[in-house]
Amino acid sequence: ARRFTPEERDTIHELIRSRRDVRDEFRPDPIPDDVLWRILDAAHHAPSVGFMQPWNFILVRDIERRRAVHRAFQAANAEAEAMFPEETRSTYRALKLEGILKAPLNIVVTCDRDRCGPVVLGRTHNPEMDLYSSVCAVQNLWLAARAEGVGVGWVSIYNEPDLRAILALPDHVAIVAYLCVGFVDAFYAAPELALKGWRQRLPLESLVMDETWKKGA
Repeated sequence: ARRFTPEERDTIHELIRSRRDVRDEFRPDPIPDDVLWRILDAAHHAPSVGFMQPWNFILVRDIERRRAVHRAFQAANAEAEAMFPEETRSTYRALKLEGILKAPLNIVVTCDRDRCGPVVLGRTHNPEMDLYSSVCAVQNLWLAARAEGVGVGWVSIYNEPDLRAILALPDHVAIVAYLCVGFVDAFYAAPELALKGWRQRLPLESLVMDETWKKGA
């Protein structure tokens, strides 16, 4: 495999730093097939335990199905809001989480936990490695989308039985990510949650340890 130039290296790091979780800024125009397949191909080239490639990508465009997902989200979101202290609930409500209906495409990334049978190279002692592999596919998809000018938002607020029923998933297939995908006019200069005062990035120096766990971390 070839080496990358310093300019290419810097572009990769800039891409990583400029990835954003898009919640409400989607345009309705569809993603061209060539762009979508480049994004999916990037996801499909993620690393996977035992070269298992446990992922599938369910493309959800039908508005009625997305409305059903949105109703499931709304029910779970009301439960989530009630879990936060009263003083933070107004900030929570101000975060617009409407990508399910606004984005022209939703992509569900799943993990087929039976894909390679009961014994998989590298998974014998850590059975969740197939799930971690599928998360790598999500990150590849997200970065490739950002390079194409396509926004991605990860929906994590739902009760799993509701979503499984809407998607008709078999028992052995796990939901890894429900993604809202579409073009945006602009990306935030920094993560939206940081800009809106929800939480700031931790300093890297506080997260790096030598040899063993540092007490008080």
